[in-house]
Amino acid sequence: MAELGFGFLRLPMVGEGPEKQVDLDAGKALVDRFLDAGGRYFDTAYTYLDGGSETALRECLVERYPRDRYVLTDKIPSWKPVSYADCGRYYEEMRARCGVAYFDRVLLHWLNADHYDACRKNGGFDFLRALKADGKVKEIGFSFHDTADVLDAILTDHPEVDCVLLQINYLDWENPAVQSRACYETAVRHNRKILVMEPVKGGTLAQVPPEAQALMEAAAPGRSPAQWAIGFVRSLPGVEIVLSGMNQPAQIDENMAAPREMTEGELAVLAKVRAILQAEKAIPCTGCRYCTSGCPKGIVIPDYFKLYNALQRSPGDGWKIRPAFEGLKRQAGAPADCIGCGACQRSCPQHLPIIDLLAQAGAALEK
Repeated sequence: MAELGFGFLRLPMVGEGPEKQVDLDAGKALVDRFLDAGGRYFDTAYTYLDGGSETALRECLVERYPRDRYVLTDKIPSWKPVSYADCGRYYEEMRARCGVAYFDRVLLHWLNADHYDACRKNGGFDFLRALKADGKVKEIGFSFHDTADVLDAILTDHPEVDCVLLQINYLDWENPAVQSRACYETAVRHNRKILVMEPVKGGTLAQVPPEAQALMEAAAPGRSPAQWAIGFVRSLPGVEIVLSGMNQPAQIDENMAAPREMTEGELAVLAKVRAILQAEKAIPCTGCRYCTSGCPKGIVIPDYFKLYNALQRSPGDGWKIRPAFEGLKRQAGAPADCIGCGACQRSCPQHLPIIDLLAQAGAALEK
């Protein structure tokens, strides 16, 4: 049965603007709570929080607990290295940031068709094979954001990989862009271990409309929407780890208590909830912030999408939302500043048409 893992991406932060950083005291409390509850698996990446995730993990976990208390996965950015030697430099920087002698798993981060081509040129898979052959890592694999046919091609070309990290949740199960079901079935067919990210879709599935909440409560009184979401993924055969980005102690308690399997009746309830969510006029942004790092105008795209979604759910609250919108514009680029370069869209794991959606959100929020 799938184990819950702690994704070190959505950590509590303090400060604003350039001074914003991980709240280490809060991070230490979260790590303690997770380990005390029986958790062991931690996941980070070179690019998370511009490197702040790895250094926070060192201070919150590695420097405070013996190495045998936890399992640690890190990810080499598949698109950054330009050579085999570059892969080695990134790996050593990751080790130094995390303060560990070894990782349990090393993955190539964010493979899609374009990044797979980059890995062919920079020797990314050759580097992973050498790491494992030299005993420097126990298992190797990659995280993935593309279509099932691309996943099938990569797994066919590289039978040496042990695992694949996929975006799977009940809302994206039949999503033609994300293809959760098709990618899951492809990994099963290739007999690879399956790790899961975004089971609660960046927190989107932690709060559902009242109609959906009523269905869930009637079927399983007291079970939260987040527990339903994690339970769906945990119940899939072949899933070994379900990662969740948690930034409050209550989230750890809640997620650790999620069911490990679901009945056919409960899955039918989720199908109805999915239909309700799909009928909502909201932007399915998970807040991963991959889109912001390459934006030449510094537009905080996920923050504008969050405000827009709040406005769509509660149009009468526009007067409450407007000050937050104006505050964002003062701190960073406004939606109207977008030059349509497309860097955000190329970086979006959800394959959202961000340029059009940002214009739509900006126009609604300006009103």
